Amino acid sequence: MRKHFLLILASLFTSLTFSQTKGVKIGYIDIEYILQNVPSYTEAKNQLELKAQKWKQEIEVRNNEITKLKEALKAEQVLLTKELIAEKQEEITFQEKELLDYNQKRFGPNGDLIIQKGVLVKPIQDQIFTIVQDLADSKKYDFIFDKSSDLTMLFASKRYDISDLVLRTLNRAEQKEQLTKKQLKLQQEKDAKDDAIRENPEILERQKILDDKKLAREKLLAEKKAESNEKKRIAEENRKKVIDEKKALKSSPPTSNLKDSIAAKKANEKMIVETNKKAAAEARAKTLEERKKEIEDRKKKILEDREAAKKTREEKLKVKPIN
Repeated sequence: MRKHFLLILASLFTSLTFSQTKGVKIGYIDIEYILQNVPSYTEAKNQLELKAQKWKQEIEVRNNEITKLKEALKAEQVLLTKELIAEKQEEITFQEKELLDYNQKRFGPNGDLIIQKGVLVKPIQDQIFTIVQDLADSKKYDFIFDKSSDLTMLFASKRYDISDLVLRTLNRAEQKEQLTKKQLKLQQEKDAKDDAIRENPEILERQKILDDKKLAREKLLAEKKAESNEKKRIAEENRKKVIDEKKALKSSPPTSNLKDSIAAKKANEKMIVETNKKAAAEARAKTLEERKKEIEDRKKKILEDREAAKKTREEKLKVKPIN
């Protein structure tokens, strides 16, 4: 394989050296990347992995059974005869061999897993190789390598990667029956545009500038639209407010009733004021009466105290001292 690769490199360098009229066009693909992005392959691969997981579980169960047989023999060995021990060991050996054969059958180099993977991959690989040959003819490629193969690629520029082109062609072939002629034409135009951008970075840069300008315009339009909507909202709120005020005026009582209501309110307020004044006057009068009574009671008490003191002095004068 490596000698073959060296021959390819030698041929490539020769072409680069002696090609005078045109440059050598090179491309490469990553088959693993393509396979991972093909829905039918991914679905089939998942089903195969589920099947492989089931096989592993079967192997684990049988292995646990053999382990249990070995542990049981070890525990009972002292109680068994040599013939029984040999018989049980022979049974364990037989089951171990069967398990090994089953493991090889499922996961060996020529086992079911490898065979079914090959069956799964081969149709898609054939499609990929056919697509690569068609692309090489239509796009005038001189060399197309497989990045995921055993051939060592020390460096590969992304601009020479045609994996997405192959993947698009492959998926389009699968979806062809589901697409209308118009959809298929639009898809082909989009693919052609993407290929042109990939092969010419300058186009990609110009496209980026155009996209940025488009985004700026869309942002400006969105801001203007938002501003216009806000103005409309405010105008609508003001209009609704005016309508509500007019409705309130229409539903309010007539002017004469309003005047009567105001007069009644003023009369009521006046009555309240007069009532408050009367209550205040009565309170002041009551307070004065209480003070007057308190003064009279105080005077009366003073007179009584004086009269009592006078009587006490007179009684003292009437009493004669005892010799």
